Amino acid sequence: MTSRGHEGAAFLGCRYPILGGAMTWVSERSLVSALSNAGAFGVLACGAMSPDRLREEIQATRALTDKPFGVNLILMHPELTTLIDVVCEENVSHLVFAGGIPTKAHIDQAHQAHVKVMGFAPNAGIAKKLVKSGIDALIIEGHEAGGHIGPVSTTVLVQEVLGTITEVPVFVAGGIGSRQAIAAYMAMGAAGCQLGTRFVCATESRAHPKFKAAFINAHARDAIVSTQLDKRFPVIPVRALKNQGMDDFVTFQRQVIEDVDGGVLSLKEGQLKIEHYWAGALRRAVMEGDVDTGSLMCGQSVGMVTREEPVAAILADLVG
Repeated sequence: MTSRGHEGAAFLGCRYPILGGAMTWVSERSLVSALSNAGAFGVLACGAMSPDRLREEIQATRALTDKPFGVNLILMHPELTTLIDVVCEENVSHLVFAGGIPTKAHIDQAHQAHVKVMGFAPNAGIAKKLVKSGIDALIIEGHEAGGHIGPVSTTVLVQEVLGTITEVPVFVAGGIGSRQAIAAYMAMGAAGCQLGTRFVCATESRAHPKFKAAFINAHARDAIVSTQLDKRFPVIPVRALKNQGMDDFVTFQRQVIEDVDGGVLSLKEGQLKIEHYWAGALRRAVMEGDVDTGSLMCGQSVGMVTREEPVAAILADLVG
């Protein structure tokens, strides 16, 4: 392990400087505790949880592991301040902000309870801004990742950021699925790596068997980005496995655009219909096994997921 790798492991408080990506409906108590118990660093995905529900999940996770783990909070959550309070009150060691740029006030709120704060930086400029705001560590996540993605590839981000930011640990994410990639990024100066897709099919993951089967049978080229047909109707870029739901979404957009152009719907009504198309789709896929019309969010590293196996076995392969 490189000196930066030792720094990353020390920062996380675990054996391996590997974070589990926070995947909504997947990164819950079972998978998170398994990752931490095996020497990595599990991260709970709060998603749309209420403060009380998050508190329950943190306590349930702590009942399964005495190792450190983190909590991922989405910045657009309407009860964000209260969620940060829950993380602090439950003595969680690390807080990961996602879905935007946290304010200095958000970071300071966590620091008052001695919680270490991490945030995502899609480019060197934002990375520098986060460092100035007091962030304790950065995660740079490339276009190859699953779920909501940025526009720049992991390879380019690494070259842009690792040589620029030295004040705090920098973890790399997006399309990582092998020990060779982890070693290469750490040799370039990364403090560690974040992986999500590789852990979806862990034995400890509670994802539906059909959801896992879709990952096991997929190739890298099957993980595509959602399509936007008209700039008047913004579509947040999301990477997921191509399925009937993806095809139906394109047809749905065409119909909405026709309705707006024909005066059947207002522009705002059309935008909302497209925005709400995927509501509940990820839960249907992960929890109910709807792999046809649900959302199969995953990174391009899905081609390296070949079987269901315990977290410890996946980590053994990743650390070599």
